[in-house]
Amino acid sequence: VQLQASGGGLVQAGDSLRLSCAATAIPFGIATMGWGRQAPGQPRDLVARITSGGDTNYTDSVKGRFTISRDIAKKTVYLHLNSLKPEDTAVYYCNAHFWVGTEPFDFWGQGTLVTVSS
Repeated sequence: VQLQASGGGLVQAGDSLRLSCAATAIPFGIATMGWGRQAPGQPRDLVARITSGGDTNYTDSVKGRFTISRDIAKKTVYLHLNSLKPEDTAVYYCNAHFWVGTEPFDFWGQGTLVTVSS
């Protein structure tokens, strides 16, 4: 299993970024894919996810600014970050959650750093 995230960088407040996560050896068609983030000294929080049916949900702090999407053929999930704020600075991680029978599986990939300057 591999979740390869990319697209982070240093941007200014108000800028946009697109993060990508390519999934390998994941049943992408049945997985709920998500993005979490972890700021220094803070726990990791899930900020956006998209179900196998295409339903999306977001944590309140990013609603209206971030959009999660996916390309099933490419087994890639994206996070579009708009109107970035300094408090969005964090390492962003890709997540995959799925069931095999009655057993749940949950994987996190390596992170990509997003730094937003004021």
